[in-house]
Amino acid sequence: MRRSCMAALAVAAMATVVVPGVSAANTPDPLRWGACPEDTAAPGLECSTVRVPLSYQDPDGKQIDIAISRMASKNPAQRHGVLLTNPGGPGGAGLQFPTQLLDAGLPQTVQDTYDVIGIDPRGVGHSTPVTCDMTPEQMSRGNIPPYARSSADVVKRGEEAKLVAEQCASSESAWMLPHLSTANAARDMDRIREALGEEKISYHGASYGTHLGAVYSTLFPERTDRISLDSSVPPGGLDSEGGRLIGRGVQDRFPDFAKYAAAHPEHGLGSTPEEITAKYFELAERLDEKPQQGLDGALFRLVTFGHLYRDAQLPMLAELWKAIESNQPQPDPEVPPFQSDNSFASHLYTICNDADWSRSVPSYQADVEVDRIRYPMFGAATANIRPCAFWPSAPVEPPVQVGDRGPSNVLMVQNLRDPATPLAGAEKLRDALGRRARIVTADQGGHGAYLYGANQCANDTVTTFLTTGQRPAQDRACAAESA
Repeated sequence: MRRSCMAALAVAAMATVVVPGVSAANTPDPLRWGACPEDTAAPGLECSTVRVPLSYQDPDGKQIDIAISRMASKNPAQRHGVLLTNPGGPGGAGLQFPTQLLDAGLPQTVQDTYDVIGIDPRGVGHSTPVTCDMTPEQMSRGNIPPYARSSADVVKRGEEAKLVAEQCASSESAWMLPHLSTANAARDMDRIREALGEEKISYHGASYGTHLGAVYSTLFPERTDRISLDSSVPPGGLDSEGGRLIGRGVQDRFPDFAKYAAAHPEHGLGSTPEEITAKYFELAERLDEKPQQGLDGALFRLVTFGHLYRDAQLPMLAELWKAIESNQPQPDPEVPPFQSDNSFASHLYTICNDADWSRSVPSYQADVEVDRIRYPMFGAATANIRPCAFWPSAPVEPPVQVGDRGPSNVLMVQNLRDPATPLAGAEKLRDALGRRARIVTADQGGHGAYLYGANQCANDTVTTFLTTGQRPAQDRACAAESA
């Protein structure tokens, strides 16, 4: 399918608590910019490496590499500073993100205002990488557990998740297990700031990148300039609560697809949104009982979720449903999983270290039962058990409590109907940031509001903030706009 850990080794948790926001004792070496790795090279993009401590409790100890890229401002007279970026994940490589933003239509005024900085976070891509020795089959269904129809399905998934945790614990990068976390990624960002010679940084993060931005803004509030958060997760990031909210996101977003499919009778799926919704459950149950061309009910639900990310994917989803309905050859479905062992492993290392996950299988069985009713389309998947329940190391520090201490310089932008980071989670982050933040909501669906959405009101509000620092005096609601 295409596409956007105990074992013998047990890693003990460190007892010392990291002092939040404390910089390392040594200063980063001066940056040497040069050509980017071949798989990330792009016109105007240059790359470098920053050395950072593996453990910020031992800043003079073992060091690891953080790969960064730069799309430099071509208008020095207008340059305001640096804009660090993160595309999401965790596990998403970011060296190419400046180029991807340009391809998505990043306004020239923003390009002139900043050196746009991409980062492969610790453990990811061209930074010192981690692995869990994942097989193609283990990666084929992505980072969301399969839909559980029963408590027995949770037990079965638990066995699979435990094996993944054991693989992570016995991998060649297991020495990094306790040290990949959002807090440490934020501290790495501050080391990047130092290496760049900047007193403050601006930031644009999407999806999970909003959690990284919120944590940085909490640990280093006085070193923040303009913080832009697009499609936000809750204050706790992608812990159990944040993951389960994806079930809510599918419920929020699916009516957009139902409306599209009902308005296009050529797909033959139904003539009303209610009929399309009923068809979803009909097809899922049919495939639960009898998979078709390698597609079972759990994968059907996952593929449907993945196609809800962009309006442009809705016709493809309808064609897939049509092929299933008529038992015809299916178009190759786009699953929203990870494309490599490294991206999957770094995702797990981070989310499992960011929170203290339940280790009780019955607790996940109870969550699945609740969310099967609360979010019937996808909740029994997003509440299902993950490898974090069997993780071989406990968090080395408590989660960072995102709060409102610091300058009022955060702008959040959010679609009303986001399948992956629903408005309900973004509103919790907005509450946690308090006076520091404003939120702009766009009456549109899909994952990603700025540039990836068509709402000009929302796009213009973010561009104005990034180029001038000016935000709305109050939270803003942008009405729906015709295509």
